[in-house]
Amino acid sequence: MHRLLILAFVLALASPARAQLPDSLSQRAGISLLTILPGDALYSAFGHSALRVSDPLTGFDAVFNYGTFDFEDPFFIPKFIYGKLDYFLSVTPFRYTIRASEIQRRSVIEQTLDLSPRQAEAVYQFLRFNAQPENRGYRYDFLFDNCSTRPRDVLEKTLGEALRFAPKPNPHKSFRTLLDPYVADRPWLDFGFDLLLGAPTDRIATPREVMFLPEYLMEAFDYASVSRDGSVRDLVAHKDTLLWIEGRAPGQAAPPWPLLLFSGLFLVGLVRTGMSLHRGVLPESPLRTDVLLFSVAGFVGLFLLFMWLGTEHHVTKWNWNVLWLLPTHGAAAYALWRNARVRWLRHYFRAGVVLPLVTFGGYFVAWPQAFHPAALPLMLLLALRAGWIARQLRTERAAA
Repeated sequence: MHRLLILAFVLALASPARAQLPDSLSQRAGISLLTILPGDALYSAFGHSALRVSDPLTGFDAVFNYGTFDFEDPFFIPKFIYGKLDYFLSVTPFRYTIRASEIQRRSVIEQTLDLSPRQAEAVYQFLRFNAQPENRGYRYDFLFDNCSTRPRDVLEKTLGEALRFAPKPNPHKSFRTLLDPYVADRPWLDFGFDLLLGAPTDRIATPREVMFLPEYLMEAFDYASVSRDGSVRDLVAHKDTLLWIEGRAPGQAAPPWPLLLFSGLFLVGLVRTGMSLHRGVLPESPLRTDVLLFSVAGFVGLFLLFMWLGTEHHVTKWNWNVLWLLPTHGAAAYALWRNARVRWLRHYFRAGVVLPLVTFGGYFVAWPQAFHPAALPLMLLLALRAGWIARQLRTERAAA
């Protein structure tokens, strides 16, 4: 609780008015990129980037942070889901940024940029203008416009052709694959991401696009160059570790709990279905577990369809998980619960066998979207129980 109160106090200081921005910088002022490594909290899982402006002659030392949002907004969650969440540029005294990083146990790395006084002033004036209340907001985009891409954009807009980014780093990976190491130690979050993110995240990211992750932006700055005083120099004059805390490191995988759980559910379903077939038992109504299974699948599929068609998110569109998590499963489950014996229901569950199996097969071929391994036993379970229900309905109709 003590740490949370300190952190709330630090965040409360993040405002242009409190930072008292000077009109201009001295000739000795400098600009640097701060990279704050990933933390334990969900919002800090991918790291953070910000620009530091320090002027030893005036004592001004502040961090310009494009990753600020209004956590007191009562509509924060609806805005986030719909894709209309605005972030804004805040200005925080540097010492409080370091203190907040200590509280969150996150390491801080600084890259001091080799800019001329004129170039540093241009960057500062751009930041100063955008820190004003009427200018500081922007529409957040997880992949293409976030706290990591904004510092790059600031330098490009102020330095122009003097700034050159090399085509490095170039991991030649999809957005989805780039995100995987950051959630490897959180298997349920990893599963949720893969379920929610659509085919656009399976496109190979360009060297410029990988900068949406702070650690890749930091590496891109290491390879970049800048023209000043008639010569081309490395953009980064020197690199320092301001705060190092042994903590969470991307890529440390945890046990695959979702895969283990869903594989167990499939085996239970397989054994139960096999026993029923062996005994020739056809219960009078579908098992309650089937109603629950298809209700949950339908609800999740409906949510994925909403995120695809009903929001402004780009990364959740063209989500082929809806092929096996059919949004209509909820209506079919309701019909089963009401013991409705309509003709369409038998044909529906026949299709409910085919679609999950097609999607399952697509996992092993050139499918336009990558599926999480834990989804595979769920696909088989839905196909298995859909086949059982279709068989039961067919037998009942023949008996009638």
